[in-house]
Amino acid sequence: MITDRSLIYLDYNASTPIAPQVAEVIARFLPAVPQTGGRVPEGGLTAGWLGNPSSSHWAGVLAKATGELARCQVAGLLGCSAEEIVFTSGGSESNNHAIKGTFFALQSRGNHIITSQVEHPSIRQPCRFLETLGAKVTFVPVDGYGMVDPDDVRKCITDKTILISIMHANNEVGTIQPLAEISTIACERGILFHTDAAQSVGKIPANVEKLGVDLLSVAGHKLYAPKGVGCLYIRKGVRIEPLIHGAGQESGRRAGTENVLLNAALGAACELASGWIGKTKTCKLRDLFLEMLSEEFGDRIVLNGHPVERLPNTLHVSFLGQSGAQILSRMEDVAASTGSACHSGQVRLSPVLEAMGVSPEAGLGAIRFSLGRETTKGEIVEVVRRLKRIVSS
Repeated sequence: MITDRSLIYLDYNASTPIAPQVAEVIARFLPAVPQTGGRVPEGGLTAGWLGNPSSSHWAGVLAKATGELARCQVAGLLGCSAEEIVFTSGGSESNNHAIKGTFFALQSRGNHIITSQVEHPSIRQPCRFLETLGAKVTFVPVDGYGMVDPDDVRKCITDKTILISIMHANNEVGTIQPLAEISTIACERGILFHTDAAQSVGKIPANVEKLGVDLLSVAGHKLYAPKGVGCLYIRKGVRIEPLIHGAGQESGRRAGTENVLLNAALGAACELASGWIGKTKTCKLRDLFLEMLSEEFGDRIVLNGHPVERLPNTLHVSFLGQSGAQILSRMEDVAASTGSACHSGQVRLSPVLEAMGVSPEAGLGAIRFSLGRETTKGEIVEVVRRLKRIVSS
């Protein structure tokens, strides 16, 4: 929780704070440890001393029950059964598991993977790695809004295609992809369909049945849970190779003693998110933000991403004739992200903006403002005031 009123956080797509309700769950696992020289304190064990979930004694049973409750909470948000949830260390692990696990499980059937040019590095890099092992990867293009055309996906399918992976919503510009249409295409051809939903879960509905996906990745720190926890939804009946081999945790799908504390935190965050989806506060603030910027800067700013089909909290704009990095450097108390880097006088666009065909001039001035549950109208007004002073000077 930010207590310094001069600090304004508008980088919620990068990471969210831990929600107070989630922090309360974590606190139950972390009681003050008395100085007992290693002896069990008087009064016995507390919730913070839970056993190994694989142990058959009472402490292990309690730990396992806590983890299974969290699994049910996550499943409730995604609209699936608890047994279809595999806890992971975060979105990157989930994406790697989905991509590599599918390839290793199905390479006897085919070696072709379809993804897009605007995916997160935790999708692009595993695909590049698999290319060294014989995989064929097609990176389908996007339009000027950063959106994939389902027909482009259809045209890329071959008799060797085993996986289609298209993100639900883009982490930079917020564009929401037409997953339901793409899933229909994948289903018709019997191809597994995965989506990286790290940016969408908790912000917009991400029901796995309505999306039609077989695999879906979640990152805890994007929806007010701690960093270092996430999950992978694996539709019942889908078999992919484990990313981590070892004992039989997570029904044999991910080895390693379960992190009950972080899993419980993710469960609490998902249950909390269920009550936030559909609320319009953040979306209204985002629209107010764009309206104020448009009134102040007119045609000197450009909206990047789809004007309608985008995340309710994401505003990605370019200040033409300006450097986004320099603007943010002069607003040290405002946390936001840029969409390009400038080295030796050369502008290097992010892969997302480059794929969208954004010009170097617009890319140089790009800034992503991503709002959260705690964002206020006063903060938006203050940021616009600072932008006016900096850009006009």
